[in-house]
Parts: sequence; structure tokens; C-alpha cells
Amino acid sequence: MKKKVISILLSATMVSVMVMGCGSSDSAKTTTSETAPVSEGESEEATEEAAAEDTSAERDTFIVGFDAEYPPYGYMDDSGEYVGFDLDCAQAVCDALGWTLEKKPINWDSKDMELESGTIDCIWNGFSITPDREDMYTWSDPYVDNTQVMVVAADSGITSLEDLAGKNVVVQAASAALEALNGEDCADLTASFASLTENPDYNTAFMNMESGAADAVAIDIGVAQYQLEQREEGAYVILDEPFYTEQYGIGFRKGDEALKDAVQAELMKMVESGEFEEIAVKYGIDPAMLCLGK
Repeated sequence: MKKKVISILLSATMVSVMVMGCGSSDSAKTTTSETAPVSEGESEEATEEAAAEDTSAERDTFIVGFDAEYPPYGYMDDSGEYVGFDLDCAQAVCDALGWTLEKKPINWDSKDMELESGTIDCIWNGFSITPDREDMYTWSDPYVDNTQVMVVAADSGITSLEDLAGKNVVVQAASAALEALNGEDCADLTASFASLTENPDYNTAFMNMESGAADAVAIDIGVAQYQLEQREEGAYVILDEPFYTEQYGIGFRKGDEALKDAVQAELMKMVESGEFEEIAVKYGIDPAMLCLGK
């Protein structure tokens, strides 16, 4: 009987020691965690670094978000294929890196949501680096110098920006042209308009001008030149005086430095080989507008 009691007491003592040991371990972990808090800034930095590490991992697909009605940078051709200067450059980058290019048409108003959700890897489609956007993305180096201009009907009698006073101007929604016209630099010009109306795309904008609902279209010069080439010769003109100057870049998710560096390195090789300029000329873009590596 005594032996049984002693055995029971020894077992109870061992269990107690084990429980205390486990408790000490948990307590040590808790103490370490409590004495080394992570600040909000450190947490955000760690998140960005993790994102960069994720994109530097081996990938087989590169998803480019673009506006499918933004020639000559990205659009659907007569055969139903998505083409354009930016898309051809993206394809060349993917060919060099062994990736499959996925061309993802997006609603331009939803581009940020598409990028943040991971639906696309970048925004690459005549995407202007503006003051408002500069800190929202990880940007590639600028690759095209761009100006914002006004297109009017040739017989409109409008020959200068001053002539737009009291006129109806249209612009693509969420575009750099709209951002510029709503900015301080263009405040006086915009205030002179009878109206400034957002259209979903430039085809709609030109239809409004053709119908007389609009007097001018605010637009990127490269897109303006392409649009005029596709329409009746001499029907429209670009005003000589631009209202804003900017540059195009590729917008990646904030902190996605590894992916940006990989893409930009290949673009620089294309600049050095002359392929970058060849693609520009193919789509009617003046080589003098190219600024990558300059």
C-alpha cells in the first residue's frame, strides 16, 4: 500500500514539473515578444520587402494591365489581336526572360484596384508619371517624353488655347490629361471652358466632337497623332501649343523593386540593340520622344 502511495506521489510530482517547464517556455516567448515590439514603420517596410522577394522568385507569367482603346500604345487591331508599342515591348521583355505575356485589358478607372489585388503585375500603357501618382507606385525609369495637347475640328476657327474660352472640352476619365487640367498649372485654362466632360475613351470623345457636342479633345500627343491618321485627312488639327508636359513610365506595385529591375534591365538591352526604337517607329512614334537611357 505504501509503495502505491509513493508511486502516485512521484507521478504527480513529475507531471507538475513538466507543466511548470512548459509554462516557463511559453512565458519566455511572451516576454520576448513583449520586450521587442515592431513599430508600424518597420512592419510596413517588412511587408514591402516581402513583396519584393515574392516577385523576384521564379515566375512563368507576366500580366500587363492596359487600356485596350489607347493606340498606339495598346489596342485591338483589325485581326482582333492586342498590339501596340507598350505591348510589343512587354512581349520582347518576356521573350528574353522566358515568361509568358498575359495581356490584360482593364477599365482605366479601375487600374489601381486591379494592381493592388494582384490581378495584374503592372500598369504599362502610356501611363504618365504625374505628381499625384509619383508616390503611389514603384516606377520604371521614364521611357517616352509626352505632351498633352488639344485636338479641334479644322474648320472650328479655334487656333490657340485662348480660343477655348467658353468652349466644351472632353477628356478621357482618369487620364493624365484630366489630372493636368484639374491641377494648379492649368487652373486658369480650365476655368475658361464652358465645360470639361469625362468620356470613357477617346473614340467616344471624337464621336462627341463629330456630333458637335464637344469643341475640343484634351489628349496625349502620340494618341492624338494616331487618331488623326485613322480619320478623314484634314478633318482635325492639333493646336501648336501644348497645355502640359510629362513622361511615361511603367507602374508596378509599391515596393515591387525586384520585378521592376528585371523588366527595366531588359528594356535597357533593347535600347542598346536598337530594338526599342524599331518598335517605336513601327507604331508611328517619333524616336525623338524616346527618353529611356538618355
